[in-house]
Amino acid sequence: MGFDQDRFLVSVNDGLLCCICRDVLEDPVQGGCEHAYCSPCIHGWLVQQSCCPEDRRDLHETSLRPLSRYMKNDLDSLQIRCKNASAGCQVTCRLEHVTAHEAGCQYDAVECPLMGCSQTMERRSLDEHLTRCQFRRLCPSGCGMPMLSADDIQHSCIAELRQTNDLLRSEMICKLEEQKQDFLSKIVEMNQQHRQEIVALRTTMVELKEVVDVMVSRDRKRSEEIKKIGADKRELTNMLRNFLKQHVLREDTDRPSTSKSKQTSSVV
Repeated sequence: MGFDQDRFLVSVNDGLLCCICRDVLEDPVQGGCEHAYCSPCIHGWLVQQSCCPEDRRDLHETSLRPLSRYMKNDLDSLQIRCKNASAGCQVTCRLEHVTAHEAGCQYDAVECPLMGCSQTMERRSLDEHLTRCQFRRLCPSGCGMPMLSADDIQHSCIAELRQTNDLLRSEMICKLEEQKQDFLSKIVEMNQQHRQEIVALRTTMVELKEVVDVMVSRDRKRSEEIKKIGADKRELTNMLRNFLKQHVLREDTDRPSTSKSKQTSSVV
């Protein structure tokens, strides 16, 4: 069976769904017809059938091959929720890392490994339980491993520590992947915010340009009006000067005639 589609953050392309269970491919293989299946699904199908369940072409186990590199990359990059999300785990990671995460997920239900104890709890509570479990016995060599049976006394402390180290490494990879996704999400959010600010600034610049254009147009019109007023003023000044000149000339012309009339009156 594949991965439930509801566990993924986005809708999954049909090409990444198993042709049999219709869930997202898990441990996928491909036939010669390019259709993909979960490995357990297709092997179970071929026990009774000898054709592709999608297009009914001949299909045998010998013709099955690993998923193509491009499909594998697309599949591995899908973001999936932990299977223990309903229990409270909030981890989302790439599909290629989910198995490693779930192997050490602190919300996974586990049984107490001590012989005689049948309690089930979340993995994050297991260490605390082991410290007080009435069936608890520790390795006498000092590695700290609880002894599940008398046979465990012969266990390899180095192998146990290596296994613990591998588990811690897997948990660290998942945490780093989670931090990476959070960081990328913040970068995307910041980029979107910057784009919005840039759009707002461009809109403001356009509005300011329109205001400046209106002000420049008004100033240009005002300057033209001032020039026109200046030209009208000069024209009126010239007209006034000409009028005054004509008036003065007229007075000068009339003045000798008046003097001559006065002299004639005196002789008489």
